[in-house]
Amino acid sequence: MPTGTIGCAVLNIPGETITRLDAPCTTLNQLLTGIGLKNVDMQILPKAQEAGQAVIHTLHDVPPFSRLDRKQFEEFLMQVFSEEAFTELNEYLQLSMEQQAFSGVTGEHPLAALLVRVIPVLGHLSYSLRQYKKTMTAFAEFLQENAEIRTPAGYAAAFGQFFRENATLEESDPSWMTLTNATVQYVPAIRPGNAEAQLVKRMHFVSFVGMFRAGLFEGLCVGHAPRKCAVCGKWFLTTDARHTKYCSGYAPNDRRGRTCRQVGNLRGREQRELAADHPIKKIYTKRFNTITQYLRRGTLDEQTAAVMKKLAKRKMEHAIREPSYAQGGYAAEMEQAALMAEAKETMER
Repeated sequence: MPTGTIGCAVLNIPGETITRLDAPCTTLNQLLTGIGLKNVDMQILPKAQEAGQAVIHTLHDVPPFSRLDRKQFEEFLMQVFSEEAFTELNEYLQLSMEQQAFSGVTGEHPLAALLVRVIPVLGHLSYSLRQYKKTMTAFAEFLQENAEIRTPAGYAAAFGQFFRENATLEESDPSWMTLTNATVQYVPAIRPGNAEAQLVKRMHFVSFVGMFRAGLFEGLCVGHAPRKCAVCGKWFLTTDARHTKYCSGYAPNDRRGRTCRQVGNLRGREQRELAADHPIKKIYTKRFNTITQYLRRGTLDEQTAAVMKKLAKRKMEHAIREPSYAQGGYAAEMEQAALMAEAKETMER
């Protein structure tokens, strides 16, 4: 997928979804407290298992988490939140820091070490997602308004305006979002569509949100940036310098099942065609004025004039929607005599 896809997708996670994560995350944070006190209550195990399942259930169909293998992740959490893992964790917590470090090298307490890494990631998930959305949505909106040149150089300039170079850990300073705790590994890999291997970066993160931030920023480095669709209001990733306004997803409430791009392009054409000097609009305006003149002179009654105006407007809107009609019978049907005959026929029904 294009670099930046995952970080952009997080911007579309509904606030209600994050709120549903608060309860299971609170339970997992209680487990974190026990780890800090070096005494984990075994009675919290069933609640921790339920909390882990609740996180999976809430996010399994929400991009970008929907890209995870749900079955594999569930099996992983069953192993992490097992009675064996909790027993091993309590043994691990009684060790000194030096012994814990040595245990990490020898692999003596693998489940305990796994628990110590996983619990903070899941326990802080709702808070960190909320903070990500708050800061990165503001940044994405700033990019959309201020990055006049949609290139890596243009994004770098906008980035420098939004984030301070010397980041602090104060919550009021969004610049801390530019910090990412990651380990970079270089490995040979074959990219999709390529026959030969090439050297790539494999990045290991300590949290989901750290990965999302890095993904979004790595995208900016190659000219990929989030943009809000003018039709559905969702964020999508642009991968070139064009000022694309619409995403390729399905437009909401469109009975024809068209994409936002199709609907947006149609709206754009309609706006252009509704300009006063457009031929379709000029024909309508001319006929509307003629009907009004006939009405003032007394050569046309009010009822007939009202029906003719309504018919004329419908025909104009039809011509805007259907180019074939605009180039075909539109002009002839908008003639005064033709429109009057149709109006009288309509009133007689």
